[in-house]
Amino acid sequence: MRPAIIGAGAISALHLQALAGMDEIEAVAIADIDGDRAGEAARQHTIRAYTDYRLMVEKEKPDIVVITLPHHLHRDCAIWCAQSGCHILLEKPMAIRAEDCDEIIGVVNDRKVKLMVGHTQHYFAENIKAREMIESGQLGKLVMINDVRHVDYYADSRPGWFFETAKSGGGIAMNLGSHAIDRIQWLTDSKIAQVKASVSFYGTRGDIEGSLTAFVRTDRGLPCVISQSGYGGVNRDETELVFTEGMLKLRTGAGLWVGRSGEYRQVETIQNEPPFVLQYRDLLDCIRADAVPECSGEYSKSVVSAVQAIYASHRSGQEVALNQQQGGTLACSTAT
Repeated sequence: MRPAIIGAGAISALHLQALAGMDEIEAVAIADIDGDRAGEAARQHTIRAYTDYRLMVEKEKPDIVVITLPHHLHRDCAIWCAQSGCHILLEKPMAIRAEDCDEIIGVVNDRKVKLMVGHTQHYFAENIKAREMIESGQLGKLVMINDVRHVDYYADSRPGWFFETAKSGGGIAMNLGSHAIDRIQWLTDSKIAQVKASVSFYGTRGDIEGSLTAFVRTDRGLPCVISQSGYGGVNRDETELVFTEGMLKLRTGAGLWVGRSGEYRQVETIQNEPPFVLQYRDLLDCIRADAVPECSGEYSKSVVSAVQAIYASHRSGQEVALNQQQGGTLACSTAT
């Protein structure tokens, strides 16, 4: 398989590094409107550079395109690439609106290409182990989840488009909250069904929100709290899962601990291959088997819909219900 990368920002380096370590797939080109940036990435990985992704796809005819563009460009780029017959690995969030997700899904289905959205939470060893422990029932019934993340979101190293809602779709809820929503949904094999949320706007750049507090409930009735701040302080990324017979402390990318009898004990987990490599292997398997990826367009739309519900709840001050409709799609309506 021959993938081509669209967008030469920071995340593209992780994709190119993963591809460089795989035998069954080989990157052929990268495109970015910044020719110098595309050229530097191309030199590092001995691939070809373009400033126009359409020209790149037409000339290189890649089997797969990897879209790592700013969020507001996902819709148009994914639709054009699908119409060109390319399989797609699309960075999260899938798009900035659920309606955009629907348009992408429609073209992908019509052209019969595979679409995988880059929800890498599914490929971390400690997350996989936590899901196995939930499903086994060894800690009893799961009764609640607390997901906390604090990070300096306004760091100078973050590109400027992240701070423009029109381009990013939002701030910490859209960019980092997507991870929390995905993690909760995937760990519990459920969808977010209700949201009551509040965000704040005290950042030093742009018009995006810098914090998020949300009480969410899954369609299986599980209550969860998401708390995120981007105003600095001390970094923290931790998910606490509370059961009737114990607890799990999950730090994605760092480890997993089980809590019983007043103390935590680390659970052994082994990351045999990096998450990005596992993601590519999963996509290749789906292409070969003509199977629907776990991180499909329909699934990924549910994450975008939940983020939209967070913003809707903040604006209205009320709880927002996400109602599953035919085909598993979600629609927001203010709960009474």
